[in-house]
Amino acid sequence: MLSANARREEIYHLAVTTGLASVEELSARFEVTASTIRRDLALLNSQGRLARTYGGAMALGAHPEASLRQRTGEAFEQKHAIARWAAAVIVPGESILLDAGSTVGALAHELQKFEKLSVTTPGLNIMQELADSDRIEVDCIGGRLRSVSQSFVGPLAEAALERMSFDRVFLGADAVTADDGICEADHAQTRLKELMARRGNHVYVLADSTKLGLRPFHAWARLALPWTLVTDDGAEPEQVRKFVDAGIKVELAEVAKTAATGPAADQDHRQGNNPSARPYSVE
Repeated sequence: MLSANARREEIYHLAVTTGLASVEELSARFEVTASTIRRDLALLNSQGRLARTYGGAMALGAHPEASLRQRTGEAFEQKHAIARWAAAVIVPGESILLDAGSTVGALAHELQKFEKLSVTTPGLNIMQELADSDRIEVDCIGGRLRSVSQSFVGPLAEAALERMSFDRVFLGADAVTADDGICEADHAQTRLKELMARRGNHVYVLADSTKLGLRPFHAWARLALPWTLVTDDGAEPEQVRKFVDAGIKVELAEVAKTAATGPAADQDHRQGNNPSARPYSVE
């Protein structure tokens, strides 16, 4: 049985040589629990040696940025639970800003049931989700297209946002920390996210629990308080507490609970209620 330090060095070596390591494979290889491996990966990530992924870790630089298509299939249930929570706080008739990304894309899918809404977005996936809805007004922010994220960034997008304001802003993230905010692969993305946040009355960051506390890249969007982190109920309590202690409101979307349907669910949406989520509180 290897010592903890020796095991972590071996995990790092495997990730560097193979590019990717999964929790299940590492747990079986070292004959320790998955929880132990997750703690090892979290420590290696905090040391800047590995980048966490859904279900494992990768060597920094091995896969610099996953495409939108790749990310859409990761943490699928968690992302859709978060999307249901976010949709439930929106009031029909509001003007909202949707960032690009897979989790915000899941929110756009939820919005198709709305009768009246004004949506602005730089994301091609958001536009595609809402393109067939004649009840939702969609404004597209142009600019330079980042093919990997399928979204527009740059001076043209920023100039357009300067002339707009929104009731609610929903941001995606490659990762998010309590002290530095949103982590992204590209500085143009972080500049745009900071501007988005400044243009909204209510700001939400939608990030599943695998993204909390990670630092896979070196571009950051710093968000002024107040803002709300919406994550899933699989988030580790110590990670959530860091956000709460920093003055950030945290909402946990319940993954296991099936979304309500029928007239009762419609009433919940009209009144802004969400039976499938709960706020995090410090005891």
